[in-house]
Amino acid sequence: MKRVLWILFFLATTLHAQQNVMQRVAEDAIVFDRVAQASKRDLPRDLLKRIVDEDIDLLRGKRPDGTYQYATFERFDSGRINGSFSIQPRGEDKMETVEVKGDWVYRVVLEVPGRKMLVRKNKPVWVDRVDIDYVGERGTQNARESVEIKQWLQPGEFRPVDFPDVARRATVRIAARAEEKNGYGNLNVSLVKARIVDNADSPFADAVASAKAMQRALENGDVPSIRSMAQRMRSAVGGAVAAPVAVRREEPAPAASAPQPELRNELQTIEDLLTGTEQERREGMDRLHQLLRRMRQ
Repeated sequence: MKRVLWILFFLATTLHAQQNVMQRVAEDAIVFDRVAQASKRDLPRDLLKRIVDEDIDLLRGKRPDGTYQYATFERFDSGRINGSFSIQPRGEDKMETVEVKGDWVYRVVLEVPGRKMLVRKNKPVWVDRVDIDYVGERGTQNARESVEIKQWLQPGEFRPVDFPDVARRATVRIAARAEEKNGYGNLNVSLVKARIVDNADSPFADAVASAKAMQRALENGDVPSIRSMAQRMRSAVGGAVAAPVAVRREEPAPAASAPQPELRNELQTIEDLLTGTEQERREGMDRLHQLLRRMRQ
């Protein structure tokens, strides 16, 4: 019985949270449309970009730990965190350690550029190993992966090393040295960031697609497309809102809120049936299963 009641509570709170998201995005869509309509050459792109970025996070169900309910991080290059180091000559048993940190990364790329200081030719760098300390996307404990390279990287050469998992946080340390007779060599280290991919079964898939198109329209200052995408966003989350909002003030959400009347009445009926006779309990379970199926559609 307790498990069933928890399911009912979860359904109610989930639906209420979705309604809050839809309401906020619909209100923002009105703002986008009106601002674009009124703007001449003073379109506040940076402000609108921040708002649409926040809306995309809402639609994806961003969690406090940086993961998403309706999106995942996949191994596609979406940017890089770069570091450049001068590796000094050392004895064969002595290595210099350099370090780069990043979030949501899945690969490290080591490169010895062809030239240093744009004129002087670069020198080879011996890379002994790559040590990766990371926390996985799914919240796994701190893990460590050590990859032996044992190789001279020549100028113009690079070496990628993949992580075992997309890393929520990662610290990469490279043990390397240059050759005594050549002097120091330059080594570039890049962490490749994973791309956020939206789940096809997200209830807000259409709204997210419109919001991403809005980002591109804002980059290009394309006012007609901004207005069109704003209208599509509003339509994707249910059309009209309770009242137009010119300036919205954030208010703290209540600890618990009641779902819409139809759902509340249905949940109350199911709860009453589940506390009745054997036949009533069976009917209550049937109605609960039907409600779950309707919410999945």
